[in-house]
This record gives sequence, structure tokens and C-alpha cells, in this order.
Amino acid sequence: MSEQPTYKRVLLKLSGEVLAGGQGYGVDPVRVKDIARELREVVGLGVELAIVIGGGNIFRGLGPTANEMERVAADHMGMLATVINAIALQNALERQGAATRVMSAIAMHQVAEPFIRRRAIRHLEKGRVVIFAAGTGNPYFSTDTAAALRAAEIHADVIMKATKVDGIYSADPAKVKNATLYSEISYMDIISQDLRVMDSTAISLCRENKIPIVVFNLNVPGNIARVVLGERIGSLVNH
Repeated sequence: MSEQPTYKRVLLKLSGEVLAGGQGYGVDPVRVKDIARELREVVGLGVELAIVIGGGNIFRGLGPTANEMERVAADHMGMLATVINAIALQNALERQGAATRVMSAIAMHQVAEPFIRRRAIRHLEKGRVVIFAAGTGNPYFSTDTAAALRAAEIHADVIMKATKVDGIYSADPAKVKNATLYSEISYMDIISQDLRVMDSTAISLCRENKIPIVVFNLNVPGNIARVVLGERIGSLVNH
């Protein structure tokens, strides 16, 4: 493994659930601090880091709580949850000494900058961690799709999808003991096998824009840096 980053500009996709830690909901300050420490180390390698974060630890637009709600209203609530998570992560990163900017797809000038593509790229060039909040700003689109869209817009070298398992399996490893872990798989195979690593809109966007995806286990300390430095862990999606 080289000590020089394989990927210069990275889009990291974090689920909201990772911020909950062992609590299962809300924001666990200890877990957020641990993640921020790892992210600060990656920035120290000279990597330009952008992050898209979900909001499932607070509210999920497609979750049971939203069943009796209009989809648009539920999705808007989910977008606002991602802003809360983005601010929590920003605070933790700045406590680690990293310069950050939160950019929201929904205007809220008191707490975040509006998303402006050229400004986001400039922040990255200056070494700031950019946290993209509020998804795409539109209902009916997941934060996975937001990650694919932002990655294309900022010309990211890779999307790093952080999960709680070691990569992409042929079936849910928690339910199927002999599920196969793919070290590499194509975009079309993910769609045809309905593997649900990311939704089909996100996968299609990545395929059209030739953005590779690395799916890896965030719960193993140091894995973010290992992926950035080119170590073959998790699963690579390309072709």
C-alpha cells in the first residue's frame, strides 16, 4: 500500500445511523468524535474530502414513522435531519482542527452555505472538508442519489460508501451464512441482482459518469485511510 493517496478527491457517503453509535438513534458524541478523528487523518494525507450524510438516525422519509404522512412532507423532514447531522459532524471535525463548510441544498443561511458547485470545488481546493446536507433538495431522491450527483458535480475520483458490513454480498450476510463477498462487481450486476447497495438512480448516475464506488466497513478503525491509500478492502464497483 502506497503512502500517497490513490484518490485525490473523495466523496464519502455516510449514513445517519453511523452517528448514533450504540444508542441506535440520535447523535452519539463519542462515535462522532471517533469518525472525525479518522477523517482528519485522511485530510492530512492531502485528500480533498467531501461528505454526504443521511438522516436515518433522526428521521427516515421511508421509515415506519412516515407511513401516515405525505411522501413530500416526510422527505422534507428527512432532509432537515441531514442538516442536523451535518452540523454535528462539522463541530466534531473542527474540534479536530479541520477546516469545514456545510453546504445545504435547502436555503438556511444562518447555519449553512447554499450549495454552489464552483464554491464547493474552491473549498475543496483550499483543503476544507465540505459536508453536503439536505440531499438533492428535492423529494423522492435518496441521499445515495445526492452522493452520486454531488460526486459528478465536483468531479470526485471515487465514492466511498461507508457501511456496517465488509462490502457487497450476494445476499444479506446477517440472514444468509454462505453469502458471497464480491471484491469487484459491475454497476449492471448490482442493478440486475437487485443488491441494493445504493438505489438504482444512484448506480445509474455513477455508471454514466464513470465514478467508481468502494463499499467498505466503517466500523473497522483506519478503513477510511486504507481505501484512500489504495488498499483493496471492501468491494469495488466499476465498469
